[in-house]
Amino acid sequence: MSSTPSHTAPDEASEQQLPLRHHTPFKLFWCASVASTIALQMQIVAVGWQVYQLTHSAFDLGIVGLVQFIPSLILVFVVGHVADRFDRRNVARISALVEASAAATLALGSLGGWLNREMIFVIVAVIGAGRAFSKPTMSALLPSLMSPRALPGAVAGSASATQFAIIIGPALGGFLYVAGPAVVYASSCALFALCSLLLWLIRRPPQADLAGATKPTGASLSSVFAGLAFIRSKPAIFGAISLDMFAVLLGGATALLPVYANDILHTGAVGLGLLRSAPAAGALAVALLLARRPLAGRVGRTMFIAVGVFGLATIVFGLSRSFPLSLAALAVLGAADMISVVVRSSFVQLETPDAMRGRVSAVNSVFIGTSNQLGEFESGLTAAWFGAVPAVLIGGIGTLLIVLLWIRLFPALYQVDRLAARRS
Repeated sequence: MSSTPSHTAPDEASEQQLPLRHHTPFKLFWCASVASTIALQMQIVAVGWQVYQLTHSAFDLGIVGLVQFIPSLILVFVVGHVADRFDRRNVARISALVEASAAATLALGSLGGWLNREMIFVIVAVIGAGRAFSKPTMSALLPSLMSPRALPGAVAGSASATQFAIIIGPALGGFLYVAGPAVVYASSCALFALCSLLLWLIRRPPQADLAGATKPTGASLSSVFAGLAFIRSKPAIFGAISLDMFAVLLGGATALLPVYANDILHTGAVGLGLLRSAPAAGALAVALLLARRPLAGRVGRTMFIAVGVFGLATIVFGLSRSFPLSLAALAVLGAADMISVVVRSSFVQLETPDAMRGRVSAVNSVFIGTSNQLGEFESGLTAAWFGAVPAVLIGGIGTLLIVLLWIRLFPALYQVDRLAARRS
């Protein structure tokens, strides 16, 4: 009953079954993801600080979030089509080069002294367009590089890399800003270019569908409408998604961190970088804890409590005049947000039939993803009207009110005990 094994491309065929530490495509992908995320996080710190130093306007900080949001909204349908029709390695490579070019323009403009507010907005929009392609394409590329057995570990490793980079990137950006914004942007440019180079080194796995021709992964108009219809028919799922969306929309205190670092805490660019890193540090700590001790029961109530803690931490941060207390509040905020995200994402996936998961995920990604940038715009607009501290307090109080209202509107969601796969 034995047969001679095939020796066609043995290295490539067997590599997908290797442990992750010996899996060359995954290591290249992992390093590319880390480089890209660190570059983006460094850039976020530099752009926020530079815009506020140029204009001293909280409203302009909100505009930064808005101009990042607009490309992702316009391109949401195009991105899925491109990622499904073309080699995802090439799409990700080109996206990284676009982001590198934008970072280089920011560096040259800072060195030459011709970079103004309007130009920063335009360049940030270009970065947003590049990110609109790179983020979903990278997510869709990973399964093409791994065997089904190795994929869960690869996803976990990729997520850990992202959290690590979100902690390191802002702090590094703040420290480098001491030498000038051009140094931060040039470093970001180099990291984006490195990301593209690493992606170029990834070989095409045997029999891999890198163009996703048969299974679209991006959002399409029909998938979004079908997903919306399903979500509207399931109050608990609608409640989980909308709770997280409104919490992020109202609690966008991170958009105003340059104001706090400059005017309230007086910590400078270095302090801004540390403030930016704090939520990710809290989120990573909780993610590691939940990996060891998953939530066992009363997950619905836990999610509501987590969102409430998110709102309370936002209020504490808004009132704080102490840098250590502000860091602690932001770390708690990130930790609470991670608990909410884990419960929400698991609940939505498990309560959705397999045939609908792609479409529901498309809607979820559109609403949750865009609420981050819209939350930054809302915070900037509110701060322009009432001041930074009232804007943060309004967001925190609004989040608490949303929690109380959602408990009344979605009692079934609050009463969810355990996360279990839906039977259909």
